[in-house]
Amino acid sequence: MNYPVWNLDVFGGGLLIALIAVFHVYIAHFAVGGGLFLVLTELKGYREDNPAIVEYVRRHAKFFLLVTMVAGSMTGVGIWFTIALLNPGATSILIHNFVFGWATEWVFFLIEIISLFIYAYTFDRLDRRTHLLMGWIYFGAAWMSLFIINGIIDFMLTPGRWIEHHGFWSGFFNPTFWPALFFRTALALIFAGLFGLLTATRIRDIELRHRLVRYCALYLLLPFILLLGSAWWYKAALTPELQAMIFQLMPEMTRYINGFVIISAILFLGGLLMAIRLPRCMSCSAAAVLVIIGLLYMGCFEFIREGGRRPYIIHNYMYSNAILKGDLKTIQQQGVLKTAKWTRVKKVTRENLLESGRELYNLLCLSCHSIGGPLNDIKSVTKNFTPWGLENMIKSIDRFHPYMPPFAGTGPEAKALAYYIAFGLNGRRDRTEPVAITPVPESGIPAFDPAKDAYVLLSWTDMGMQAMTDASRSWMMLPPGSNLHAVLIRRGETPEVVTRNVRIAYAVEPAFADPASKVNFWNNAFLLYGRKIATNTGLSGNALSGFMRAGTSGFSADLLPLVPYPAGGGYMPYPSVTLTATDETGRVLATTKTVVPVATEMGCNTCHGGTWRVDGRAGFSTATADNILALHDRLSGTDLRQQAAGGRPVLCQQCHGDSRFGQQGNGRQLNMSASIHGLHANFLDSRGADACTACHPAAENGASRSFRGIHHTLGLQCTDCHGSLADLAISLLKAEQQAGKKRATVLMEHLQPELVADAADIVPRKPWINEPDCLNCHVDFQAPESDTTFNRWTENEAGLFRNRTDASGQLPCSACHNSTHALYPAVNPYGRDLDNRQPLQYQNMPYPIGSNKSCSICHTVDMDEEMHHPNMLHEFRNM
Repeated sequence: MNYPVWNLDVFGGGLLIALIAVFHVYIAHFAVGGGLFLVLTELKGYREDNPAIVEYVRRHAKFFLLVTMVAGSMTGVGIWFTIALLNPGATSILIHNFVFGWATEWVFFLIEIISLFIYAYTFDRLDRRTHLLMGWIYFGAAWMSLFIINGIIDFMLTPGRWIEHHGFWSGFFNPTFWPALFFRTALALIFAGLFGLLTATRIRDIELRHRLVRYCALYLLLPFILLLGSAWWYKAALTPELQAMIFQLMPEMTRYINGFVIISAILFLGGLLMAIRLPRCMSCSAAAVLVIIGLLYMGCFEFIREGGRRPYIIHNYMYSNAILKGDLKTIQQQGVLKTAKWTRVKKVTRENLLESGRELYNLLCLSCHSIGGPLNDIKSVTKNFTPWGLENMIKSIDRFHPYMPPFAGTGPEAKALAYYIAFGLNGRRDRTEPVAITPVPESGIPAFDPAKDAYVLLSWTDMGMQAMTDASRSWMMLPPGSNLHAVLIRRGETPEVVTRNVRIAYAVEPAFADPASKVNFWNNAFLLYGRKIATNTGLSGNALSGFMRAGTSGFSADLLPLVPYPAGGGYMPYPSVTLTATDETGRVLATTKTVVPVATEMGCNTCHGGTWRVDGRAGFSTATADNILALHDRLSGTDLRQQAAGGRPVLCQQCHGDSRFGQQGNGRQLNMSASIHGLHANFLDSRGADACTACHPAAENGASRSFRGIHHTLGLQCTDCHGSLADLAISLLKAEQQAGKKRATVLMEHLQPELVADAADIVPRKPWINEPDCLNCHVDFQAPESDTTFNRWTENEAGLFRNRTDASGQLPCSACHNSTHALYPAVNPYGRDLDNRQPLQYQNMPYPIGSNKSCSICHTVDMDEEMHHPNMLHEFRNM
């Protein structure tokens, strides 16, 4: 923020630090442990009166000097140069707070240089005591350098009470100082043994080689006792927050933790192996391999330690993007561009989205991410997002990625940053223009003659907005199958609902009745349920044409295998169904038509990659489904992606209960609705109704536009009945929380309600059972007293609109008003009156059946009683 940035692009993401620092730290630890190795081995030669051992030490000292003083010193300077450029803010804090510590360390380093040169070049010039003294001086100075550096480095991980008063000693002797010191000392001794093996295996004298190889192997093995003890101490000294970050919340750390454990075993076994009398060529190669493995060992530890600091560079004080924790709120209010000193752009505009996005990337992301590089490539980790999807992720990045700093900018800055990354780097776009929809040809409305016809046939579906996921070869969240209902009414002075001695046939329009296009889809869908099916038959056994099942007061055909793909291609989410009622002789009693909504336009590809699979406007791609499964595996520790690849498609309801489909789940996980809405509310909670239409097929510019009833025409939105996504999620999660599911508490942690003052005021509810009630607004069936019904739920399933009947208990509300989200008069994007054909058929107007005193549809005498529900004889208000 306060310094110019160094653009590295491909070489960013910490690559230079990783390459330089890991190598340097490896050499630096060798420089400490190797000093003790030299002195002890020289003493061994004197005690055994073996000049050959002393000669080995002399040669090893020259090798030691070359590695530590040349390679070590050069990489040490390289570290300072690199950190000063990549994170000058943190470097400045380390220098200013520990200036005397650095000065002391440099004094010890100077002593190291002088004493090591004297030691390495005076084997034949100084007496034994003086020469050994030079070695001890070197080791003491080297270990004191480690002592000081250890305090400063571990200060960044556990600053302790330094946060309160910025005192030198409280920062230096931080909570992990002592365990880290012993841990690093053990590492230094192990590495000394590794490099000792590298030189000892090259001794030509067989007997001497075997003796020194065993000696070096012992030097490698014994420190593991100290290493294991100090490692346990080191972990115990970490705060619970840091332990959770390293060992639980960062899946990326698993590889390094596992690597450290595995390499520990390899090095220990390697030391045992080297103690065996191996041929010289084999022992030399094995020693070289062990030295390389030692470098990886050091790398694993450093990645774990560095990762543990996230999202900070100095824990709980400065974030990894150099923004001070104490300044975050101020910067979020004023904006990053306005606050930063070194930026050409100070304000985001529509014209400079790419330029301002690049500036924001440099300020907020560059310190940790590369562009197209091998480490932390920003293009790779964001490749699945469109600008809109990434903008939402950025705003809430720290909620489920606790190793990421909170976004420090304003809303427009989040949009600019997302646009630069998603579009500028990855070429992903959002749908900005409305999808062009061509109305379907009018198929005609069946005739109705009130003077001659004795029956009225009404039909509807229980879901006016029906969505399904069609990546069935790998994954399914919303199983297919549409439920069709019908009621047959015998007209008369007292109309009668007829279910006996009649049959109702249904037939999907021919364009959607082609079985060949659906066989594979349905067979895969049925694998999820463990059932076998016949061609073109749904989960219930119903085909695309057949006879409906008679009930006590109506007819139904459940789970029809409809998909929104006509045989000729394209996407049409409103297939028509013709229903025909006949008596026992086959005489036609009544005919009508209805639509069965079924959409595959769910916007998961906005964040999960892939594209629309069908006609560029709908359908799940395999890439989208694969990413969803991969993320689930990463966040929840499952193996769903592997399961799907093995030919076993994943059905979410196998674990997450879903009362809509009668799936119990495993009882341990959140139910389907609470899980989906609870997770996504953390990213979309500020988006209003757009948060709903991002996933549900109801977007104003979409290809389905399933919210098409009278409420939509009047300007109501999803949030008026269901609340904001945060409100909705809290209501579902609170019920799961009461059921003892801890995950609900985690998902609610950051959610803030919008329609009520406090989350405590939201009434818990169960999905598909406790839903918004029409009569909360339309009290006693009168004109609405409010335009929102959030937080007032139906008591049970019987109170749901799709299950509710009139006062007689015989006529379902949906028979006259149509399905939820498509209430008459509906405006269908694929034909204005596509949903209104029944009211047009029977009363020549698109309003609810019986509107404007059209009681003669069923009653053959004039009616002046409101027998179905109060207020039904008034004129329809919204004509």
